Amino acid sequence: MPVTAYDLTGRTAFVTGAASGIGRASAVLLARAGATVHCADRDEQGLHETTDLIKQDSGTAHPHPLDVSDRTQLTEAIATASRPTGDGSGGLDIMAAIAGIMHSSPVLETRDEDLDRVLSINFKGVLYACQEAARTMIASGTRGSIVTMASGAVDTGGPGLLCYGVAKAAVVQLTKTLATEVGPHGIRVNAVAPGWIRTPMTTRHDDRAQAHTESLMTRMTPLGRVGEPDEIAHAVLHLASDAASFTTGQILRPNGGVAMPW
Repeated sequence: MPVTAYDLTGRTAFVTGAASGIGRASAVLLARAGATVHCADRDEQGLHETTDLIKQDSGTAHPHPLDVSDRTQLTEAIATASRPTGDGSGGLDIMAAIAGIMHSSPVLETRDEDLDRVLSINFKGVLYACQEAARTMIASGTRGSIVTMASGAVDTGGPGLLCYGVAKAAVVQLTKTLATEVGPHGIRVNAVAPGWIRTPMTTRHDDRAQAHTESLMTRMTPLGRVGEPDEIAHAVLHLASDAASFTTGQILRPNGGVAMPW
């Protein structure tokens, strides 16, 4: 496969969770590969910082402030992103559904509102993005790529990870099921399941707790360190590009070699 398989010039990508972390890194990398990137997030300041980074790097980006758990907001934004433009571009080639939140609580202390909140963003938000992206691609005859964001938490249990793990496991099932349904249209659907990555979502602890967590994850990781957002963004780029043209329904695990993180 030639290196040009990673060239996304002329393609349109939509990235949720683009205001920070893996979402921002993915949006920036997809733009560097040549895609026009539509960035979505409820964090307006972070969202505009991401689009500014892309534009400073001579890329093309458009911000869409929205809440992915609101189907109407997301549907309207995707419709706007895929609308043909005066220069002949338009359509939707890539969906990277990355938006997510972290929540931790013991099973016996988990409340309905905890589960509802996490599922609304980490699963329903991904479902809505996938549905609208697939419908748009089918309508235009685009042989596109949908990339979802799962987690290493789907492979094993972990204290406090009920809500997060359940939502991410649902994303895995969504990915595999949707891949079988849209494959006949030439649309690929894959997931990335990262190990422990240093992002704003995973560093919202005090310094001592953060140091303890990173030390623990480093010891459990064969490569001897935690990951960085850019390393996951490259996995997203691979699955979004023609380099993965015969890959669908798969879960890519860039996790430093962790087999059993707990």
